[in-house]
Amino acid sequence: MRLLKIGIYYSAYLEQFYAQRPGLAEQDYATQHTALMDDGFGSSNFWTNALTNLGYETCDLVSNAQPMQQMWGTERGLAFDPNRWLFDITAAQVKAFKPDALLVADYSTITAAYLRHLKDVCPSIRLVLVWCGAPFRDGSIFNECDIVLSCVPELVTRFRQSGHHSYQINHAFDQRVLEKLDLTSSPTAEFVFLGSIVKSDQFHIGREKLLSQLVKETDLKIWSDAGAPASTTPPEYSLPGITDRSVASIGPSRWRRHVSSVPFFGSVARRAWQLAQPGSRSLNVDPNIINHSQGPLFGLQMFQQLHDSRVALNTHIDISPINASNMRLFEATGVGACMLTDWKANLSELFELDSEVVTYRDADECVEQAQYLLEHESERRSIAAAGQRRTLRDHTFDHRAAQIDTIILQALAD
Repeated sequence: MRLLKIGIYYSAYLEQFYAQRPGLAEQDYATQHTALMDDGFGSSNFWTNALTNLGYETCDLVSNAQPMQQMWGTERGLAFDPNRWLFDITAAQVKAFKPDALLVADYSTITAAYLRHLKDVCPSIRLVLVWCGAPFRDGSIFNECDIVLSCVPELVTRFRQSGHHSYQINHAFDQRVLEKLDLTSSPTAEFVFLGSIVKSDQFHIGREKLLSQLVKETDLKIWSDAGAPASTTPPEYSLPGITDRSVASIGPSRWRRHVSSVPFFGSVARRAWQLAQPGSRSLNVDPNIINHSQGPLFGLQMFQQLHDSRVALNTHIDISPINASNMRLFEATGVGACMLTDWKANLSELFELDSEVVTYRDADECVEQAQYLLEHESERRSIAAAGQRRTLRDHTFDHRAAQIDTIILQALAD
């Protein structure tokens, strides 16, 4: 079975990644790809590595990593339109790999029209799966997919009600991350939050409210892009895709030129550009949060800071009001942090409450629980260790890959 995964990474991460590695952009494709996967951003090659262990032949693309992608095209003498490089090169990579199954980890840049195009140029594709774990504005892409996977049970219900074949697959942790961290380091922070704060419907309205109280009543340290101004000058390696954050980073003239040249975007791109303009979102993030925020951490830097923190705060996106579903559940526990997370109805199915993770139901209880954990070091250490054992036992990508393998085989057999 040949499976290819298409990913789109945050433009802010890619810009930071290349800036921290001078000269990497001029290296060959394989060297850049290895470096990018080794950094462990997002789901990295965690899914494909686990599926490879099950006998799959896999390929993991980061379609908007411009230096790497264009190097792939250059190495193969591929002629591509400079204004459409993302789509031209990705299509050529899919065609060259000839996958049986396509796993799309993006539903904004990769549109329904583009998926149809990929199926046309690569007839080997027998099954298309898409991952969706956050709000979306254009659901047409899901009509082009055979299976919709999500970590959010509320979304799975919604997809099934719309007639899609949808399955819940929880996020997970890749044990290989531990091999790349300094596990002997001492804590450098007491109580931390690492993550995005998008003050928009279905995103992080509740998160902002919680953090607003916490920065007043605790010494919470925040690593986030909260309040970061939109760039008016496009970074050298920016994302010509269509997510709220990435569109803003490109700049007006380049974005309009890019949209006009790419027929696959259509109304989704126009809507994304509108959302990126000043005043198009809801009110700005609380200035107190911004003043307490350091820049975002990604990949291994994020994992290392989680490991080096005594208590790691977790709070879910608004689109998941009932169930625990996000990545941080397993990232934090996986590296051995003591996790303080918002109570959810299904959380006890994932962790033993109060012995593997600690929960809160509102901001006041969050303050109390954080203070208690920081004042009871032995108990905090015990919870952190138990949470890590549980994640390494039950919540790895090997566990999740087995579920996806069953879904794929069943779909192809039908």
